[in-house]
Order: sequence, then structure tokens, then C-alpha cells
Amino acid sequence: MLLTYSPIFHRKGCVLVNEPTTLRRHAEANFAGKYRTWAKTSKFDSMLPGDVKDRKAKAMRAQQVINSHLTERKLAERVVPYSNKLFKTAAVEWLIATDQPIQALEHPKFKEMIDVAARATNGMKIPGRKATRAQIMRMFKNHLTKLKATLNVCLRVLLLSVFV
Repeated sequence: MLLTYSPIFHRKGCVLVNEPTTLRRHAEANFAGKYRTWAKTSKFDSMLPGDVKDRKAKAMRAQQVINSHLTERKLAERVVPYSNKLFKTAAVEWLIATDQPIQALEHPKFKEMIDVAARATNGMKIPGRKATRAQIMRMFKNHLTKLKATLNVCLRVLLLSVFV
């Protein structure tokens, strides 16, 4: 809590206070012209509350003008060069973090995925959850469509062989 008035003692009708903010407000109310003239001739920044507030507002306006010219740039991802040691470490960390069985590294689809990734020249982008889900749904739909077409052909052949 900031107290703006705390009298120390009275002397001939004057009240002395020990808070500089109150003294600055008093000086601003009664002696602003004289103080500003003195501050200008002494090359001193005015510490009157109104002047300080104006300087802060001016600085904020200047900062807003600068911000409008700035643009945000994304940092380029640094591609770490390949090494067998780095791959082994990453593979083991992946097994641990995703709670995979050790046999997952021997699975043919895992090896195929690594072979595909090895052909990337500037790193690779790993799809997010939504993109992965959409891809799984597309693959499943394509599989069902192919299965339906295969079963329709087999059914037609079966029906033709029975009725002929």
C-alpha cells in the first residue's frame, strides 16, 4: 500500500512529507513551469509524474511502430549427419520411449520404413496425428474396396460355374 501523505511535523503552516511521489506531484501542481525550465537548462530529464508518463507513452508508441516492420522467421531445422552410433542410440531410445518390444527393430516394415527414410536428402517431415489418422483411414478404405472387387469377381465366377 502506497501512502501519499505522511506528515513529519508542522512548521508555520507547512507540512513536510517524506514520500518523493507526493513531492513530485506537489511540484508538478505548483512549480511545473519553473521546474521544467530548470530541467531543460540543466539537461536533466523531468521527473514530474506527468512528464514521466508522457515519456513512457512516447516510448510505447515508438516501439509499436518498430514492431509493425518486424516479421517472424522460422528457424531452419538442423539435419544431423548420419552415423551408425547415432542410429543405434535413437533406435534404442525409441524402443524405450514407445514401450516397443525388442523384436520391433527386426520387423520387415520397420526396416522398410528406415530404408525409405534413408533416401531423404534434406531430412524428412514426420506426419502429425491428424495426417496419420487420415492416411490410415484412406488405406483401410482402399483395402476394403479392393477386397470387395475381389470378392465380387470370385462370386461371379462361382455363380457362373454353378449355373452353366
